Amino acid sequence: MAIWQEEIRGRLDYNPVFGLERGSAMFHPFRFFAALAICLGTLVGSSIAQDPGAESNQSPVKLLHTKTLAFSCLQTSEDAALNPFTDHRLDVTFEHVESKRKFTVRGFYAADGNAANTSATSGNVWQARFTADRIGSWTYNATFRMGAEIAIDDTKNAGEKIPIENSSGKFNVTETKSDGTDFRNQQGRIIVKNGRFAFEGTDKYWLKGGTDSPENLLAFADFDGTYRIRASRNDGEAKTDDKIHRFEPHLDDWKDGDPTWGDPAKNELKGKALIGAFNYLASEGINSAYFLTLNIKGDGKDVWPYTSPEDFTRFDCSKLDQWEIVFQHMQSKGILLHVQTQETENETLLDRGDTGRLRKLYYRELIARFAHHPALVWNLGEENGPAPWTPVGQTPTQRIAMADYIKNSDPYKHPVVMHTHADAGNKDKLLKPLLGTKSIDGLSLQVAKPDAVHGEIQRWFDLSTKANHRWLIGMDEIGSWKHGVVPDDEGDGHDILRRKVLWGSLMTGAAGVEWYFGAKHPHNDLTSEDWRQRDRMWELTTIARTFFETHLPWWDMKSADELLSSEDGCYCFAKPGEVYVVYMPTPQKVTLDLRAESGQWSVHWFNPLNGGELLAGTPSTTKPTESFSLGDPPNVDAGSGQDWVALVRRVKQN
Repeated sequence: MAIWQEEIRGRLDYNPVFGLERGSAMFHPFRFFAALAICLGTLVGSSIAQDPGAESNQSPVKLLHTKTLAFSCLQTSEDAALNPFTDHRLDVTFEHVESKRKFTVRGFYAADGNAANTSATSGNVWQARFTADRIGSWTYNATFRMGAEIAIDDTKNAGEKIPIENSSGKFNVTETKSDGTDFRNQQGRIIVKNGRFAFEGTDKYWLKGGTDSPENLLAFADFDGTYRIRASRNDGEAKTDDKIHRFEPHLDDWKDGDPTWGDPAKNELKGKALIGAFNYLASEGINSAYFLTLNIKGDGKDVWPYTSPEDFTRFDCSKLDQWEIVFQHMQSKGILLHVQTQETENETLLDRGDTGRLRKLYYRELIARFAHHPALVWNLGEENGPAPWTPVGQTPTQRIAMADYIKNSDPYKHPVVMHTHADAGNKDKLLKPLLGTKSIDGLSLQVAKPDAVHGEIQRWFDLSTKANHRWLIGMDEIGSWKHGVVPDDEGDGHDILRRKVLWGSLMTGAAGVEWYFGAKHPHNDLTSEDWRQRDRMWELTTIARTFFETHLPWWDMKSADELLSSEDGCYCFAKPGEVYVVYMPTPQKVTLDLRAESGQWSVHWFNPLNGGELLAGTPSTTKPTESFSLGDPPNVDAGSGQDWVALVRRVKQN
């Protein structure tokens, strides 16, 4: 058998099930039955055992909380000659008994079923993760098949069907207590609706305010198999060294009862610092985090899901289970997973940019392991497309094929977006061919200069609307790449970013913001260990987001700058007949064109620096006119230069 195993290991074109080489009619009966014996467990001294999750598979679960099914099928390992990641396929169909709603979820090889704690690389456990979106009874039916490359073959009856214990069953889904933080306690998943984030099946919308850095968040020392590849550094990226993240400044943010991983017998409590970091961010009102899952050849060169950065067909079970522990905690804290699946330097690493064997395998594994989370966005690639420092990039056809594959493979149809380059001309060249593509839900926008944010967002809203597929747009990276958001102790209170980027984007109808840490500052996009270095930016972001969520039907509002008399950095956001918002970067005399309205209107003021309650304005009510004066903000020091927000609302008549 050793000779046969070595032959399989060395020949990717070999079909281990049927004993055939592609293009050959020669049949090898011995090899066929040997492969079949492996799957039945007799060859390796393990028979098909009682399903390790037989009882838990049928235990109840709460709505939108993770249901993990475990099956005992095949004793194998991450490096087995018969590759468990390519030549085996577990599919589980879940059906809601009352409504007949169905999901078919791909399973994955899970080593011993507890790899996050044991760091196991072998075992006979296969798992599938599912989140139900209906209360009541659900059934499941699992099938396990074996065949060459069957992991990326969606043909229903491909390969050979292998029997597994407890392949079907039933469980109940119970109601959860709804609240505004834990995504698992909502009534629906995050989707894109009318160019905004919304909760599926509800009339609730969701606004993003998050962190874009460090992009190599998952280069964390407590994750198995994580290290930095030594390589030359480009000038346009943050400086790194041999150290990967430890996030030690956030150790004290971990709380009793929070998750960890490791061997309890060895008193291993790994992950505390990163779990604590997300506790801190959540306490500051931050509700999304952007991170790469593959940066081989990229800036950090320290994140990948594989057992080796040189083999793209085998995945690290323990590392990915440890990622999952962190992702679960993020969801519980109300933090959306913004999954950046590649970057411009490696967008042709898999299949030369095509959606071929390796790319399909990569996305299938990510979807199988992580798509069950209710608040998740797939990003096609950071700075996707050719650039001067990476002249070979994916084509529009390749991007569309990639987006189509993700949408078709993801049973939950999570939002799919694409991160852009910063230069406006580059955007035109790369993005216009994608307009109208139904599988691309929007843009993860990068803009080189704060002054351009408001106009660029509005332009892409207009272009995508004309293409009959309005894009969701997140303002996810502000330039320049050298500076971005600097630490609090270096800046001017983030005045420019607050005025031009934060309020400049929200006042167009953007889906929210995420903040990038400049490469030429301490705590940068690759090395940041302490999110408290930008505490004031989180505060300002949460102040703005809270204003929108508290006072506005922002999902029904549009930019209406043309109604203002002043063009000196002022923005207007409106739902005619109901509400107008005017943002002033400095106190100034501004009039608002309300001649299309009738009835009485009130004016209140909001302080975007300090937040708090609305303050009454003068006049408090008025009959609409063509040049209605908003008056002055209360207690304004003429020399302060502070920005203000005027909220103009129709007065309801008794």
